[in-house]
Amino acid sequence: MKNSLFVLIVLLTLTSCQPTKNGVLDKSNAAIEKDTVRIYNEELDYEVLIIEPGFSTWLNTIAFPRGHYSQKYLEQRNRVYVSEWNSRVLQPMRFDPGLYEMNINYDPIVNYGYEVNYLIYNYMIYFQNTYKQNLGGVLRYR
Repeated sequence: MKNSLFVLIVLLTLTSCQPTKNGVLDKSNAAIEKDTVRIYNEELDYEVLIIEPGFSTWLNTIAFPRGHYSQKYLEQRNRVYVSEWNSRVLQPMRFDPGLYEMNINYDPIVNYGYEVNYLIYNYMIYFQNTYKQNLGGVLRYR
């Protein structure tokens, strides 16, 4: 069973939501093509797609490189960002429903691994900077 979430022009699909062995996604399964970032693991049957014009260029040129932050840091920030995002989805009269279309199914108990957390974190930073939103905490500019 797949859970599909459309967020702005972002599609996040987390299926089975199970971690990989050791919680690290094989980098050979991470692909960046034009404006689509895709992470998948066929064994565990889950996939994350981020489709956003300009995001992959930003990720490759402006975002801090993989390894700059610890997985624990990324998970902590993602909990805050996703919680605030989901709160805004429920308040369409207060927050632009064109930006916050659907909830993000991010379970803080699940170990998604470094790569998934890295991409979600960086998408949240990109989103905040691009659309002048603050989902909580300090925005990271490079």
